[in-house]
Amino acid sequence: MKNQLILVCSLIFTLLFYNESIGVNLAVFGLVLTGMICYFFQYRFSSRLHLALVIVSVLSCFAFAWYGDFVSFLALAISVLFLQFKIQEPKLKIVQIFPIIFINGFTSLGRILMFSQWLPKRELKNNLAKKIIAYILIPAIFIILFFTVYAFGSNHFSALFTDYTLDLNVFHLVLIVLLGFYISFSFWNYWLPEYCYDFNSKLDNDFSNEKRMVHKQTFSFLDLDFERKSGEITLVLLNCMILIFIGTYNYEQFFEEKVVVTLSAATHERVNSVIFSIIMAVGVMLFFFKNGFNFDNKASKLKLLSKIWITLNGVLIISTIIKNVEYVTAFGLTYKRLGVFAFLLLAFVGLFITYWKIYKQKTNAYLFNQMIWYFYGTLLLCSFINWGSLITNYNISVNKGVDPIFLSGLNFNDNVCRAYFIQNKLDGQYPEMGREQKIVRNQKESFLSKALYYETLDKLK
Repeated sequence: MKNQLILVCSLIFTLLFYNESIGVNLAVFGLVLTGMICYFFQYRFSSRLHLALVIVSVLSCFAFAWYGDFVSFLALAISVLFLQFKIQEPKLKIVQIFPIIFINGFTSLGRILMFSQWLPKRELKNNLAKKIIAYILIPAIFIILFFTVYAFGSNHFSALFTDYTLDLNVFHLVLIVLLGFYISFSFWNYWLPEYCYDFNSKLDNDFSNEKRMVHKQTFSFLDLDFERKSGEITLVLLNCMILIFIGTYNYEQFFEEKVVVTLSAATHERVNSVIFSIIMAVGVMLFFFKNGFNFDNKASKLKLLSKIWITLNGVLIISTIIKNVEYVTAFGLTYKRLGVFAFLLLAFVGLFITYWKIYKQKTNAYLFNQMIWYFYGTLLLCSFINWGSLITNYNISVNKGVDPIFLSGLNFNDNVCRAYFIQNKLDGQYPEMGREQKIVRNQKESFLSKALYYETLDKLK
């Protein structure tokens, strides 16, 4: 069945993408893949996660058909691949999909040529298949070969078949056929190394009974008592340091006078330092609670100090969010400021999951298994919402960040921008001209190559 799916998908890909650029056709292809998974592998649907992945895959396809940008493309690709992976390999952790995609990107090029590994070896028992091969395929091969020979020997003979023009871009057609076959082959007949199954146990969320009983030191030269005491000393010092940092950080953020010109750069530098601080904080927790100390009865102080450390990092995130809100209130929204909110919220989620990992005695892999879904959810949110229009509407309503050139550089805000520029007689200069030219180009594309958002806009003003 997989071979049939590969051929059908290759044909559909060719019909959708021949002489077309990427647009609605990719969304249609994504819907086709999603539909085939639902139809042919419906017997494997066993959890709400499968249904949820089907829904977000369909929504991602519609989002790409509407916007046609890189974020929606990424959401579409990951959604369909996640769905395929969880249906075909439900026992494997989702984090393994990324090395598998990378490996198959290269191995498929060679595996396609290994016909004995994927072509059926059974004898043909279907009379229809035998008739097609015997009555059509074999005669066609000989006709083509002899036609080539005769065409070289007689110009009049070759003119009987070549005296017309066929509107066909052979190079582009061959390229699309090969690309479609490569994508379809990689999607339906991917290679999964045996090591993935062996490694999967190391990605479990819970410790095995054997690991619960074994308290193994990190360093061979340092026994558990010294390592435990080292952790306590380290966390006491880190808690003292972060208390001082929170005090100086909040004083600089909220009380110290700043020059407006350097405010943006200073704010972003401090936000970056907070994000890196949170990443390192999580790393510290993963180092101390990777195995034995999760179940060590003598590690109660270490756990308490760790929870204090996590809480203080949470306070640092909250103060940074408040400062970013103040910054937005003063200067308006931008993509970067929205990105800061997203990163800080993800960092807060990461701290909470780290706290929960220690509280529930989970493995380090638990953190990564959970966070990958939150990152995926953030990507979906970014692809579904028109952030450019949101930024434009907010900034106009508060009269902050309404520079014409800046507004013209945002995406998918054209109706709002046009009305605002006409009302206030503003000129977005080169960025505005570039946006209008992009609108015209997209509206002139064929339907399969369009991004449907541009169909809602009026012609060039």
